[in-house]
Amino acid sequence: MLTDSLSQSSAIPPRLRPNKRFQPCPITEGDEIFANGIFEFNITRILALLDTDPVRFSVEVVKVATIVDYGGRNLDEATILAADLSRPILLAEIAPGRYNPIDGNHRIAKARRDRVASIPARRIGCPAHIPFLTSTRAYESYVEYWNSKIKELRPRPQRTSLATQQNLTA
Repeated sequence: MLTDSLSQSSAIPPRLRPNKRFQPCPITEGDEIFANGIFEFNITRILALLDTDPVRFSVEVVKVATIVDYGGRNLDEATILAADLSRPILLAEIAPGRYNPIDGNHRIAKARRDRVASIPARRIGCPAHIPFLTSTRAYESYVEYWNSKIKELRPRPQRTSLATQQNLTA
């Protein structure tokens, strides 16, 4: 997980409105899929989109220390050793202002082992990554999750006591 400050844009992102006509991203043979619990993304299709717009989805340098370490116990050792650290990882905005790696976990593990301070990355924000969810269930769960995070960001109205209200009107 990579965390960015919401103060950069200072505005709270909008809630997502459920789209009853949502069509899951198809999976074809050979597509790379990333599953994070219920959220399953078609990485092959996301990367194809990013390649079509290198200005919008530019490569940036990210400090490895800012990416949460999930341990990588389930990663294939040979794939870690062969990982190409010059290839950008992919960070998706899973919650407002919070970017998690959805492609490049072997590269991140190798960078940590080799004590590499920074690696190249590309980001895809919400809602740009939504069309790449591979099931209706994943989509509906994601909309619910995102909106719960938006609700947490909104300031709660302050309650005033009856005595305070009476003082304000006096």
